[in-house]
Amino acid sequence: MTDSRRDVTDLLDPIRRIHERVRDAVVRASEQSEVDQLAEISDDESEGDTIYAIDRVSEELLVQLFAEELARTEPLVLIAEGIEGGKLVLPGGATEDDAVWRVIVDPIDGTRGLMYQKRSAWVLTGVAPNRGEETNLQDIELAVQTEIPLVKQHLCDELWAIRGKGSQAERFDRLTQERKPLALRPSRATTIRHGFAMVARFFPGAREELAAIDEAIIRDVLGPVERGKTHCFEDQYLSSGGQLYELMMGHDRFVADLRPLTEKVLNRAGLVLGICCHPYDLCTELIAREAGVVVTDVSGGPLRAPLNVEADIAWAGYANDAIRREIEPVLRRVLKERGLSSD
Repeated sequence: MTDSRRDVTDLLDPIRRIHERVRDAVVRASEQSEVDQLAEISDDESEGDTIYAIDRVSEELLVQLFAEELARTEPLVLIAEGIEGGKLVLPGGATEDDAVWRVIVDPIDGTRGLMYQKRSAWVLTGVAPNRGEETNLQDIELAVQTEIPLVKQHLCDELWAIRGKGSQAERFDRLTQERKPLALRPSRATTIRHGFAMVARFFPGAREELAAIDEAIIRDVLGPVERGKTHCFEDQYLSSGGQLYELMMGHDRFVADLRPLTEKVLNRAGLVLGICCHPYDLCTELIAREAGVVVTDVSGGPLRAPLNVEADIAWAGYANDAIRREIEPVLRRVLKERGLSSD
């Protein structure tokens, strides 16, 4: 590992170019292919999530683009699904100790929604100085998040942040090629009442337990539902980057993904834990934090997951400190009562 490196700011433009090429390639594939073709499962399963045909569109570009745009000047460790072993040192011939940066990427976060043309997905990249296997999410100094729009959608967003310098965003018009600044405005509401708030439960297996946690939190914070009314709502956006985006844009006020905590419950029932959130899914949480969103682990501390493709992460996101004060003590108490606390 070397301490001689460029300013991380110099990597922003090349990574944005990589993201835009991936975005455009995936949109073209979506335009030219039937839904069933994009949803075919690849024969080459990864150690992490299931790989679909649409994933291969972005993965085929990934190594080439990072080799061309970044690795020519400084060696790096590229960490991503679809790479054998989950990581690759670029350029060829370099060693992991030579690498200046560790770059973790999710080429398509939100594959399932995008391949069925239900909702946008995201290209996610986080860049940290290479500190070996100990490098974690808190070491990330630059993050970029680019929307992969639906075929029928002409506007798409791009967000980025450099640690300590705030977040920025642009909205890109695919028809006119125009770019306009985009304001990131997390909600300033002091309660989740009449807002979007939810515990993620995308997949079968632990949904009963996760729904029970969700209900317990809402009842404690807002009280029982009144007949004919509702006091908050939920949006199960099947993309961790998308969930962060919704918090940054002021659409959501609280999100928690607690899937790893349910393993004990599942094991007692003779079941196994399915897919969970991984570090590449949250490699752009720096952007949310720089925008003012509060992102924590379930104990209330910063996310410190290693930059790899295997680690399971439980996390919570709050639009602001007031929402955190409203929800976090209840969340932690409910988890403790149900024997799921990591404290």
